[in-house]
Amino acid sequence: MRIFKIKRVPETIALVLSIAVFLLAWAQVIAQEYKQDNSPEIDKNQNYVEGKKAPSVEAVEEKEKAEVKAVAEEKVEMEVAVTGEEYDLLARAVYSEARGEPFQGQVAIAAVILNRVEHENFPDTINDVIFQPSAFTAVQDGQFWLTPDSTAYAAAEEALAGNDPSGGAVFYYNPATASNWWIRSRQIITAIGKHVFAI
Repeated sequence: MRIFKIKRVPETIALVLSIAVFLLAWAQVIAQEYKQDNSPEIDKNQNYVEGKKAPSVEAVEEKEKAEVKAVAEEKVEMEVAVTGEEYDLLARAVYSEARGEPFQGQVAIAAVILNRVEHENFPDTINDVIFQPSAFTAVQDGQFWLTPDSTAYAAAEEALAGNDPSGGAVFYYNPATASNWWIRSRQIITAIGKHVFAI
């Protein structure tokens, strides 16, 4: 085993320390020059966030109010005008497909039907979407004609007012009972109750 000896240790240490002191002093000079060149003038009476003047509390509140108003107006624009018959059909679809599910799950079923009405790959009326061949199990097995309860009507109304808990889904299924491989291949957006909502 070879051992290396450093000759002139005191001179080497002195040189390293001198270089370190020089570099520290040089860094401080550079930092001071940069700070003088790039420092914004700061008014001590203003609020600052990350070096920028922060908006006043009033300005932030006004912006938030404007955003809330815009969302409310957008929701109003999304409302769908339907006939009494279409409203009844939508409630029947909700009741026959989702009775016993959480209220938001029932709203989501109605929203899927409305999303299909707006989607280019589906019929453009509530009636035609609901009665599209093989679209809904409840239509095929006759449960669609059961009398809807008040919750189903409320869910239909909520969806018609623009609430879409499905996140824009155009499909839904119950994973415990769905056997169709194609429906299971759809991209899942969310799950509510026993249903999975997908695109």
